[in-house]
Amino acid sequence: MASEYLKWKYRDVKPAEPPPPLTGRRKLKNWFHYNWGWLLVGAALFAVVLGMVLNALGVGKTKPDYIFAYVGRSELSPETQTALFTALEALGQDVNGDGKTVVELRPYVTVDASDENALAANYAVDVRLVADITAGESVFFLTDDPQALQKDYQILAFPDGTMPAEDDTAWEGKALPVWTLPALGLSEDTGLYIGIRGFVSDKRVTDKAADDALWGAILKGANFS
Repeated sequence: MASEYLKWKYRDVKPAEPPPPLTGRRKLKNWFHYNWGWLLVGAALFAVVLGMVLNALGVGKTKPDYIFAYVGRSELSPETQTALFTALEALGQDVNGDGKTVVELRPYVTVDASDENALAANYAVDVRLVADITAGESVFFLTDDPQALQKDYQILAFPDGTMPAEDDTAWEGKALPVWTLPALGLSEDTGLYIGIRGFVSDKRVTDKAADDALWGAILKGANFS
């Protein structure tokens, strides 16, 4: 039992009143004070994921009207690439209606070496090329070795668009168009061959009429071997 002295000492002391309940705004402020770091981390992760999704969907990118694949053993020089873009965009049309003609060039360059790094790099290139072929995206193919390209992937059609037989050698001796540097406004032959992909079915993601029109324009200025 409390002593009379303590009762007398604390006779004027009133018990503390409970704090007033927090308003919604105050609760939010307290939560942000203790969790702002996690909020920033979450926002950063969300931005990364959103960027990946938008990139995969092609949002914000200029959709090309034509897709060319370059399969070769050396990089194309900047001059050759510029000449290609200039010539092909002049021959093409605005397929997707965005007001300009855009050609995308996808490089699939392998290296002629047998060390582990080269093998790994070549394997990665092959995986990307097979994915492109499977998706049916690249319709036109530039290459410095059409024989090897046809033997490995069996995708090139004859200039008239018909497909060769399954025999790897069935197409040999047939004409494949060669795009030359003089035709591109340059001074030397690039040594590049240009071919059109053959589709064994109607499954494709590009505009066939536009592709055929561009191919016809290319054939008019091509040399054949």
